[in-house]
Amino acid sequence: MYPVSDRFLARLSESHQVATEVVLFLTDGSTVPLEHTGGSVQVDRTQAIRRTCSVTVADPSVIPRSPADQLATYGARLRVSRGVFYGDGSSEMVPLGLFRLDSAGGDVNDGPVTLTGKDLAAVIQDDKFTDPWPSSGTVVSAITALVQRSLPATDVISSIVDVPIGRRTFDVEADPWAACKEIAAAAGAEVYFTPDGTVTITTLPDILTTAPVWEIAAGEGGAYIRASRGMSSDQVFNGVLARGENASDNVPPVRSLVTDNDTSSPTYWGGPFGRRPKFYSSPTLTTTSACTAAATLLLAQSKAPNASGDISSLPNPALEAGDVLRVTHPDGSRELQQPASFTVPLSSDGDFPITTISAKEDA
Repeated sequence: MYPVSDRFLARLSESHQVATEVVLFLTDGSTVPLEHTGGSVQVDRTQAIRRTCSVTVADPSVIPRSPADQLATYGARLRVSRGVFYGDGSSEMVPLGLFRLDSAGGDVNDGPVTLTGKDLAAVIQDDKFTDPWPSSGTVVSAITALVQRSLPATDVISSIVDVPIGRRTFDVEADPWAACKEIAAAAGAEVYFTPDGTVTITTLPDILTTAPVWEIAAGEGGAYIRASRGMSSDQVFNGVLARGENASDNVPPVRSLVTDNDTSSPTYWGGPFGRRPKFYSSPTLTTTSACTAAATLLLAQSKAPNASGDISSLPNPALEAGDVLRVTHPDGSRELQQPASFTVPLSSDGDFPITTISAKEDA
């Protein structure tokens, strides 16, 4: 979750005035604060581009008409934020994303105008390789080189234990952002742009060992509106076979099978759940120990989503997909849940629906 004060989290469940801000950064270096009438930011960890935005603006003058307007707008960026006014003249804002402006359209006379954008992973994704691109070194260094190839000033922050990778050459026309994700997967990690426009390399938090960042509780003073719950074995695996073969490094094929060996686990390998292996291969894996490390981290994610649900709560703009939440239902039962996707509105009305990727009973 984006760092916020305890006062901020407490105010979310109270009656408060919502603060929103949209700033347009033009390519000529100028910035334009946009008076907006609505919009939202969609967050979805299952998509290559994790954050997208749509902003409604009343003023039709933001539609580019002349060549000079187009020059200033093509490559422009949007910074979207949401927060709270405290009623004492102060406020606290949370960034919802830094986006590449992809479209601006509407009635040229009366408006409104709709602006849409994608987070800056789209810049990397669209900068396809025009020559073969060799990657080597470590996970962090290889991803940093790919990111800064397209966005030289972008910071890359890692919270993983960095590991070496085998040499990997990506072909002409290949997607550099997909390459970043492949390299991160070699360490059982994921890579994405944070709301403030930096790149992070991290692993999905373990729902059973990570402290919840926010509680969604039913009853007076709580943010809970409604919830549903379901169980599914779809896309749940209890073993991961990781393999690597790299002719560039002249090393023989390597492999490692890591399984759920906890006999008390409902997904125990060889138990009633059966054997359901998942497979992963990459030239970046050149040793058995590297395969084991990647398979171990991937297994932790693969056996986690054995329950899912949908929660509607009061909006919390500071959330990140994968955060651990504590949900307290009207009957007093509690669960730990992790969001997969949600939409943050740029208005004070409407629910805040959250689709989760995993849920566990919380004692």
